[in-house]
Amino acid sequence: MARTGERLGVFGGTFDPPHIGHFVVAVNSLHALSLDRVLLVVSNVPWQKVEQRPVTPADDRLAMVAAGIDDQVGLEASDLEIRLGGESSTVATLGHLRRRDPHGQIFLIVGADAAAGLNTWRRHEELAGLASLVVVQRAGDDAAEIDWPGPVRRLRVPRIDISSSEVRRRISAGEPIDYLVPAGVASVLGERLLYRGGP
Repeated sequence: MARTGERLGVFGGTFDPPHIGHFVVAVNSLHALSLDRVLLVVSNVPWQKVEQRPVTPADDRLAMVAAGIDDQVGLEASDLEIRLGGESSTVATLGHLRRRDPHGQIFLIVGADAAAGLNTWRRHEELAGLASLVVVQRAGDDAAEIDWPGPVRRLRVPRIDISSSEVRRRISAGEPIDYLVPAGVASVLGERLLYRGGP
């Protein structure tokens, strides 16, 4: 549901699958930035990844994000990019949110690795006019320079060395993923038999 004048965090990704690191980032951003909501925006067609490997259908990834959030207040699974269709674009997503709430504040939440590659994003020069940038850094990481024409808020979160690719590999190999993904995500993985054929 659209609200007006809110402080909105936008944390997008492929979430293939979502793991505890994603939810740690979302909940820490919610509290550290005093946000009203954080949208975990599930990409429809992640154009930077589709040429590298097969991507799990968007509906499956959305179901996992929703299950992982469970009843955590302030976090929401967003199907905005799925509804917009086609290849996902952060600038299009932010533009849509800005038009829905012209008086709100939008905070684009990205990891340090993604921030270093912002200049490769489509229409990246328009991003600063749509949102403030929040760069999430894991404890112990150095603060790298970021090509952004405005202030950059840096947010430190606990270091959790887990990745979606590692979760996919473990499932394919029949290894446990206990405590690497929330219980709700694990349930969806089991019900839909995801990643059983390989990472």
